[in-house]
Amino acid sequence: MKRLFLIIFTLLLCLPAFSQKDRPVRPRKVKGVPMFYEVINGDTVFVDSIDPVWVFPKGRKMKGNDWRREYRLVYNFNKVYPYALVGRKLMKQVDSTIAADVSKRSQRNAYTRDVMLELFRLFEKDIRGMTISQGVLLMRLVDRECGMTPYEIIKTYRSGFTAGFWQMVARLFGTNLKTPYQPKGMDKKTEQLVQLWEAGAWDSFYFSIFYDMPRKTIIKYDVLKSTVKSREDRRKREEGSVEEESVMKRALKSATED
Repeated sequence: MKRLFLIIFTLLLCLPAFSQKDRPVRPRKVKGVPMFYEVINGDTVFVDSIDPVWVFPKGRKMKGNDWRREYRLVYNFNKVYPYALVGRKLMKQVDSTIAADVSKRSQRNAYTRDVMLELFRLFEKDIRGMTISQGVLLMRLVDRECGMTPYEIIKTYRSGFTAGFWQMVARLFGTNLKTPYQPKGMDKKTEQLVQLWEAGAWDSFYFSIFYDMPRKTIIKYDVLKSTVKSREDRRKREEGSVEEESVMKRALKSATED
C-alpha cells in the first residue's frame, strides 16, 4: 500500500513538468531600472551608486523633549527655507528696478507699496497656513538670505512707521523683528541645516531622521509684476493707501485674536 501511494505521489509531481512542454512560453515582463556597466579585462562589471547614509556618533543621551525640538526644527526648515530663497530673489528684483527706473521719492513710495500689496496677495494664504514657530524661523532665514533684519527691510522700503507697526504685531506673537541672524549663536543649528541644504545633502539627512523623503515646497511665483508707474498712474495712490491700511487692520486683528 505504501509503495502504491509513493508511485502515485511521484506521478503527481511529474505531471506539471510534462504539461509545461505543451504550453507556449510567454515572455516575462522586464522590471527594474537599467544599470551601467563596464567591461574590464573581458568581464562585465555592473556599476551603481548608493545614497549616502548619516551615522550619528554615540554621546550624551538626549531627552524626548530635546529630540522632538530637533525634529520640529528640521521639519519647519524644510517647509519655510524655499520661501527665504524666493525672498532673496524678489529683493534683488526690487533693488534693480528701483536703481533703473526710480528717480523720485514719490515713484519709490508708490512702487514699494505696490510690491507690498502684491506680496500679500501672492503669499498671504501660505503664510497664514504656517505655525508661529515656522513664521519665526522664516524671519530668521530672510535675515540670513537678504542681509537685513525684517525690521530694516520694512523701514528701508516702506517707512519707519510701517516698520514700527509690524514690530508691534511681532511682539504680540512673542518675537522681535530687530534681532539679527546669529549663525554662531542662537541660530547655530539653523545654520547647520542651511549648510546641508547648500551641499546637496538635505534629502539624505531628512530621510535619516524621518525615514521618509522630504516634501518639496513648491512656490509658483518668483517674479514680481509690479512696475514703476507714471504720474497719471500714481493718482490711484490713495486707493492703494486704503488697501494697505486694511491689510494692517487684518494683521492686527489676527494677532489680538490669537
